[in-house]
Amino acid sequence: MGRLTTHVLDTARGRPAAGMRIDLFRLEGGMEERVATATTNADGRVDEPLLDGSALIGGIYEIRFAVGAYLQAQADDASFLDVIPVRFTIDEAEAHYHVPLLVSPFGYTTYRGS
Repeated sequence: MGRLTTHVLDTARGRPAAGMRIDLFRLEGGMEERVATATTNADGRVDEPLLDGSALIGGIYEIRFAVGAYLQAQADDASFLDVIPVRFTIDEAEAHYHVPLLVSPFGYTTYRGS
């Protein structure tokens, strides 16, 4: 059974990014539908997959990470990053898709994890 998961690491502080809001959208025909909202836990992960089972269908998705609000909550006065969108395609509904985000106040990286 397929699933979509994520986690966020705060590379500037060397720890998981706890308390970050994450919104997942499905994009189709010029429209977007929010399909999940979660907040990262103390381990920088969400408690449940963003999508799994029959809810995980093929298509184009976008995870929006609310990095700016997270950084402000860390008393970080850097305001370069706000919301980081990561757009990707799911083409195998039975696969595990993992989209990690490594973030600092001035940059980020992401990849398809395992």
